[in-house]
Amino acid sequence: MPLYEYQCEQCGDRFERLISLTEAARRSKCPKCGSKSVRKLMSAVASISSKRDGASECPTCTTGTCEL
Repeated sequence: MPLYEYQCEQCGDRFERLISLTEAARRSKCPKCGSKSVRKLMSAVASISSKRDGASECPTCTTGTCEL
């Protein structure tokens, strides 16, 4: 299932939803204020390449590798 990122146009809260493609067609509600006035944000796609030893390079980890 894809992860969608939204922003509430009423309170400004940003939130994510892991939902199926059929559910994505319906409007989500803001978890903070309950408003249905939310817009889907454009998110960057992240990819992690595997190293030879099985660890992956991760730009957010202090060591540069993580075992996710």
